[in-house]
Amino acid sequence: MIIGQYTLPNNLFLAPMAGVTDRPFRQLCRRLGAGMVVSEMITANKSLWASKKSLLRANHDGEPEPRSIQIAGTDPKMMAEAAQHNIDQGAHIIDINMGCPAKKVCNVMAGSALLQNEPLVGQILESVVNAVDAPVTLKIRTGWDGDNRNGVNIARIAEQSGIQALAVHGRTRADAYRGDAEYDTIAEIKSAISIPVIANGDIHSPAKAKEVLNHTQADGLMIGRAAQGNPWIFQQINHFLTHGEILPDPNLSEVKQTLIEHLHTLYDFYGEYTGVRMARKHIAWYSKGLRDGNPFRQHMNTLELPEQQLAFTEQFFAQLDAA
Repeated sequence: MIIGQYTLPNNLFLAPMAGVTDRPFRQLCRRLGAGMVVSEMITANKSLWASKKSLLRANHDGEPEPRSIQIAGTDPKMMAEAAQHNIDQGAHIIDINMGCPAKKVCNVMAGSALLQNEPLVGQILESVVNAVDAPVTLKIRTGWDGDNRNGVNIARIAEQSGIQALAVHGRTRADAYRGDAEYDTIAEIKSAISIPVIANGDIHSPAKAKEVLNHTQADGLMIGRAAQGNPWIFQQINHFLTHGEILPDPNLSEVKQTLIEHLHTLYDFYGEYTGVRMARKHIAWYSKGLRDGNPFRQHMNTLELPEQQLAFTEQFFAQLDAA
């Protein structure tokens, strides 16, 4: 898989997810087999670049090349400035968000709301591509709603604008995350353009990954919610696509060790107060499906200190081991 001058180790991408794909999680997923990761969405509004949230989202210290930063906005000039700013800060690839369905994003006509305005899409893409000497990629949905699946039109605009890879989530903006992703539109997009296409949506297992690749003929796969609490999914999918074998799920010892390491990186990255709070959702995802997971999560949400979270995690897994 090649994007611009960068050859990726495989064709599996971690989807950018606000509040999830921070530097600790990106580094973990890369270590466990993701060929490419993308930052959380950063606003094109210059007045917010110095905010603590934006600075943390843009922090990619110690990450290997290529580092991809996702930007979001509606004004072509502001988007171009945001792209250049992030390249100056060490990004190697700029990713443009036209896929987010969140109301607070769409209400300002950003994210997937832009799919309603094809001329503006072209202006934004050309402005960003012309502003930076780096590859620019794009994330979209299949369209605005079921009656307006204009993903193929947007894909053609993207290719003409100089976008070097296109990720497509198999839902419309109106779908949000409801129902099942559909891949027919992604297949149409793949057959309509020559730049790499990355299929996204409901890829939750090695078998589903293979099915989606076969159906869409996409060049790569992007995995989002299925990686929450399960960063091993990249390893498992990559092994299955390469060797045709299903790797076993991680055992309890591996889950505990990975979770503990993840918690330490969150405390180091955010500081103790915020790190504990960011850790709660990851702990919930890791423990999903484990015996007594619900009372474990409920009690974990009452703990305020890193040492309490770590000790309770050790205790929980020791009880599971002893059973």
